[in-house]
Amino acid sequence: MDKVTEVFVLTDNLKAPQRQTYNAFRHMSLGCDFQLNAELRREFRRRLLRWYDCHKRVLPWRSSREPYRVWLSEIMLQQTRVAVVIEYYRKFLKRFPTVHELAKARTASVLAAWSGLGYYRRALMLQAAAKKIVGQHHGEFPRTSQELRVLPGIGRYTAGAIASIAFGEAVAALDGNVERVLQRIQGRRADRKRLWQVAENLVSRSRPGDFNQAMMELGATLCLPRQPECMKCPVAKLCAARGPLEDLPRKQRRKREIYYTLDCCNGSVFLVQRPRDVSLMPGMWELPEAGSWLDKSPKDFTLRHSITVTDYMVRILRQPAPGGTKGRWVTRSELRRLALTGLSRKILRAAKII
Repeated sequence: MDKVTEVFVLTDNLKAPQRQTYNAFRHMSLGCDFQLNAELRREFRRRLLRWYDCHKRVLPWRSSREPYRVWLSEIMLQQTRVAVVIEYYRKFLKRFPTVHELAKARTASVLAAWSGLGYYRRALMLQAAAKKIVGQHHGEFPRTSQELRVLPGIGRYTAGAIASIAFGEAVAALDGNVERVLQRIQGRRADRKRLWQVAENLVSRSRPGDFNQAMMELGATLCLPRQPECMKCPVAKLCAARGPLEDLPRKQRRKREIYYTLDCCNGSVFLVQRPRDVSLMPGMWELPEAGSWLDKSPKDFTLRHSITVTDYMVRILRQPAPGGTKGRWVTRSELRRLALTGLSRKILRAAKII
């Protein structure tokens, strides 16, 4: 018998009083009056953790509970898909293997290693936190979620994930995947404050790190946004929704058209540096922007790029930058070490320059 079938049979074989208890749980509200007794909490954890032990994905950051690696993976995974993060995580860890190496690195080097991952403020906050850990904590990570939240770039979710996985603190970690799981279990939506209360109530006291990762894993692999695989879910019998909830109105995506020039000469590319005092990608290098697409050339090309709620049609003009543009020529070998914006890196790859 496979593990999924076994999960369903276990519930179906319960005696009548026990089955009534489970059915009661299925229809309970996980809202403000939610109270889950100790027996049902144990059963929920047992089912989820047994499934996780058998079916969890093999990911590079799961091979160690060393806090630096846990922290790095959690920051990289914010608003970024696992498949994208894997290679960046390996390369970044190779370049900055310890919090001390990250703290003493040049910011430009950190941004270069982060280039293409997006949301560059994460990289800046990552290094700021590393400097604080080294300078104020002698290179030792704070061990509680409360202390971790004092560090730059670490909020409640990240602090809970690090503290539970690296240090075994029995604290919840509520991300988008976990929110979706908890809302479906209750069969209705709830605000974040209430969901945090539910998550704290459910977290395993003996295996908090594994439990939090199991909840995230469930949301990422089975309890999917549009087509949840309920027949494979280890806690389906405890779920009120057993499927998607009614969709909330989605923000309408904006569309924009932008233009960049791509000027190459003797193996070098002309780039400009973003101001260091701007909030978005400060100090990073990019192709010069152009006002419009007037003088078309057969060598010009287009590509699509999306950032949060905006879809861009990017038009690349194979011509010099507008007159007066301040920048510099960058060799191909230097491009690999330069802190490029994700879009510029994408354009250069499309042009087969890197």
